[in-house]
Amino acid sequence: MSAQDTGGGIVIAIDGPSGSGKSSTSKGVARARNLRYLDTGAMYRALTWWMLENGVDVSDASAVAAAVERPTIEMGTDPAAPTVAVDGRDVAAEIRGKEVTGSVSAVSAVPEARELLVRIQREIIARARAESAGIVVEGRDITTVVAPDAPVKLFLTASAEARAQRRSKEVRTSDVAATQAALLRRDRLDSSRAHSPLTRTEDAVELDTTGLSLDEVVELVVGLADEAVQKA
Repeated sequence: MSAQDTGGGIVIAIDGPSGSGKSSTSKGVARARNLRYLDTGAMYRALTWWMLENGVDVSDASAVAAAVERPTIEMGTDPAAPTVAVDGRDVAAEIRGKEVTGSVSAVSAVPEARELLVRIQREIIARARAESAGIVVEGRDITTVVAPDAPVKLFLTASAEARAQRRSKEVRTSDVAATQAALLRRDRLDSSRAHSPLTRTEDAVELDTTGLSLDEVVELVVGLADEAVQKA
């Protein structure tokens, strides 16, 4: 059963690499149309944080696979104040640290980790569709794996320079070159992994956000969502 099979609310699926504007766009669209919001990347970061915190060797896929069921990851879906907790602890700040950022691709490549989190993500989507107007879900495999039947599917892109500038501002660093190198490394890892690689489906609308303001991007996505609701 896909994420679009049950409930009545809309699902807006947004994929793309780091720095393409997924998070800001997704939260903006959710607020504009009173939808819930899910950052699936934060879930992988939360799992990675737990692995590091508990001494699991994240470079050992079998060790990661053996431990994936141990932590309890809870996601708040209010776009105005999204939350992420592991075993009841708020880890929103910790999961954005350098160690997690450098390790999350390794954990994300483990099939057992993806299978577990995709199952949880689909459960969150189903609840949101049943209980609200719907949900905006962002990540790297939403249009391809998590919600392939979503009526609105987008793949956001931006130039490497623009993405590096945005991410540097987000993490408050002046070393834009190092940030860009890290983003390109993450791109290679996420696009080449065997399980659920980052890729654009033929039916996903590709949107280059390089020269667009956040308000312009949000307006475009809201327009696509409104069209989908009218056709439903």
